Amino acid sequence: MREAYHEELESICDGLVEMANLAGSAIGLATTALLDADLQLAEHVISADVKVDDLQRDLENRAIAVLARQQPVATDLRVVVSSLRMSADLERSGDLAEHVAKLARMRYPQRAVPRDLRRTVLEMGQLAQRLMAQAAEVLITHDVAAALQLEKDDDRMDELHRTIFHHLMDDQWHHGVETAVDVTLVGRYYERFADHAVSVARRVVYLVTGEHADELLTDGPA
Repeated sequence: MREAYHEELESICDGLVEMANLAGSAIGLATTALLDADLQLAEHVISADVKVDDLQRDLENRAIAVLARQQPVATDLRVVVSSLRMSADLERSGDLAEHVAKLARMRYPQRAVPRDLRRTVLEMGQLAQRLMAQAAEVLITHDVAAALQLEKDDDRMDELHRTIFHHLMDDQWHHGVETAVDVTLVGRYYERFADHAVSVARRVVYLVTGEHADELLTDGPA
């Protein structure tokens, strides 16, 4: 009975890794669709988000069933509760990738991002995908140091987000209000996607150590 119980916990963790990989792939594809005005790729990202939603519901149901049947304590309880929260973060990440793809579809055959911001948005998309890949790896390894490093790596996303606003507020902006709104939304989508990857890493830190990431970042890992 205990063996089946721990297999179920491992299966839940495997599902989280799958969700993270799907979300990371989706944001990468959505970035390409956005910058290349690729309607077919945008539609693919939008339709594929159903898989992330289905995984989230399945994981939530299984985690609740474990709570009801096994009444886990200590580390096992942290695994189940953290899994519920992480699945919500990852589901939201998938939604954000879908939002990027929907913007690409809405502006097709035009490109939503003006030429002078394409490099910034491309870096944001690549960084978002890389942060989520790191989050997936942390879910597998439970490496606390790597999880804390991911939070530091997110600083670059914040810099890129600020770059977007500097362009929008510049007197030389000449792309109009509609494009300004599009670019504002795009920047927010990537910034929030990265935040969810960081949130997953933070929850792994709590799962492993019982301490919050803020405390370890202040004091330094033991």
